[in-house]
Amino acid sequence: MRLLLLGCTGFVGRELVPLLLAEGHQLSLVSRRLPRGFEAERADGRLEWLQLDPARPQSWQVPELKEALDQADGVVNLAGEPIAEKRWTPPHRQLLESSRLDTTRLLVEAIKASSTPPSILVSASAIGFYGSSTSAQFQESSAPGDDFLASLCARWEAAAAAVPSSTRQLTVRIGIVLAPDGGALGKMLPVFRAGFGGPIGDGRQWMSWIHRRDLCALILQALTDGSWSGVVNGVAPQPVTMAAFSKDLGRSLGRPSLLPVPAAVLQVLLGDGAKVVLEGQQVASERLQDLGFSFRYPDLPSALVAATS
Repeated sequence: MRLLLLGCTGFVGRELVPLLLAEGHQLSLVSRRLPRGFEAERADGRLEWLQLDPARPQSWQVPELKEALDQADGVVNLAGEPIAEKRWTPPHRQLLESSRLDTTRLLVEAIKASSTPPSILVSASAIGFYGSSTSAQFQESSAPGDDFLASLCARWEAAAAAVPSSTRQLTVRIGIVLAPDGGALGKMLPVFRAGFGGPIGDGRQWMSWIHRRDLCALILQALTDGSWSGVVNGVAPQPVTMAAFSKDLGRSLGRPSLLPVPAAVLQVLLGDGAKVVLEGQQVASERLQDLGFSFRYPDLPSALVAATS
C-alpha cells in the first residue's frame, strides 16, 4: 500500500514507520521536523519526507502533499502535541487543540476534495475520551466524560468521522503506551533504576496500557483488514492500578518501588496536566476481542520485561 502518515515521527512512529517499511508499504511522511534517518529508504523512493505542518491550511496547497494524498491507499493520522509534558496554560491548551483538530479537519477536507480518496483512514484518539474514575469500567460503547480531555477527544473523533463514506475510518482510543524510549515508562525508568521509584499519587488510579509493539501491530492490521472500522480502544486486556504497575516495574528491574511521588509535586510541575497521571480510567476493548486481535504482550509483566530488557 501507498500510505500517507501524519504525526508519525514521534514516540509511536519510531516503531510504526520501520514496521510499515518492513511490510513493504511505500510511505509519504508529513512532519514539521527536518528529515532525519531512513536515508536508504528516501534514496530508493520507499519513503518520502515532506517537511510541512499539517495543522496549517497552506500546507495542504503544496503540490507534493496533494499528490501524496491523491496517490495514497491509506492514511494514518497520529498528529497531536503531547498531553502531559507541560502545564496547561491557555496557549498550550490552544496548541493541544489545534495540533489535533486543525490537522484532522484539514486532512478530511483534503480527502473530500481528492479525486482518488484513500480507502482507509486510521486516526488517533485517547482513552481520555471517557474521563477519569477509580470505580467505573469503560468499553467502546461507554459515554464520553465531561472534562477538557474528554471534550477534546470527542471533537477530535468527530472531525475524523466526517470522511466520505467511500473511505473506511477507524479511530483508535490509545491508552498509556509502553516503550523504554519515551512516554510514561521512559520517564519512570531512570528513577526506578536508581532505586527511588514508587507509585505516583495515591496509587489507586487505573493505568490502561498497551505495549508500543502491539499498538503498531494493531494499526497495521487495521490498514489491511476491511472489517476494522468505527472505534477501538487501543489497550491491553489487563489494566492495573498505579500501585500494581509500580510494583511490577520494580520487580522487572530488580529494584525497590516503595517511594511514592506526592501528587502535589506533579501539580506544581504540570498544573492541570497532572490529571493525566494522577487520574486514570479502567478501560478494556470488546471490539479488539471481537476482531480477533492477538496481543504479543497481553499482561503487564511480559510487557515490562520486553520494554526493560
